[in-house]
Amino acid sequence: MNIQAQVSIRTKKLGVLIRDARLATRRGINECAEAIGVTGGVFRAYEAGRRAPSLPELEVLAHFLNLPFSHFWSREAISDDPQPNVVFNLPALAGIRQRMTATLLRQARLKAGISPKSLSEQSGISTSRLKAYELGERPIPLPELEGLMPLLNVQVESFFDQSGPVGQWWHKQQAIQEFKKLPPELQDFVCKPVNRPYLELALKLSGLPRDRLRSVAENLLDITL
Repeated sequence: MNIQAQVSIRTKKLGVLIRDARLATRRGINECAEAIGVTGGVFRAYEAGRRAPSLPELEVLAHFLNLPFSHFWSREAISDDPQPNVVFNLPALAGIRQRMTATLLRQARLKAGISPKSLSEQSGISTSRLKAYELGERPIPLPELEGLMPLLNVQVESFFDQSGPVGQWWHKQQAIQEFKKLPPELQDFVCKPVNRPYLELALKLSGLPRDRLRSVAENLLDITL
């Protein structure tokens, strides 16, 4: 299957997931469109699978809907009803992320030693369009970005927001999900304020070098024996 066929299939699947996310959070099309800085018509095209959002637009949408970003790679519908958590100027944030994504794409191409012409021939995306992507003049639809990744020998995850507002929010969401995986007795232990000193001690010990940690363990054994 060539890249363009993969892009078409991914675009349609992404549309289903976007609509599922919006319906699960009981948000309107125009609300979502405004949050990511596009028109209602463009957002409808996203949901219908006729067009695809860029990675930054999808990041901001996940933040706006307060949903795990991984949902857009999921095969299952969601049914929970989280409340949105809008704190930032999301359209402006999407614009900043678009420019950052453009820079990352250009850096990845240069590192791979691939010319725009060669990348165009391999991907089926015109050189003028690739140039517009790299200059940040045009958002990169996520399926096309994913299609370029194997050609550039990078992972799409390397383009995710890591330290910005969305990235920080997502790290917190991941921490919450990991906490939920803990046995009930550990969750209960962590939530009790009286146990905070033990948690702080464990945090300090986790940062010690292996030899220092071994020395601490031996000293504890000497005390208890």
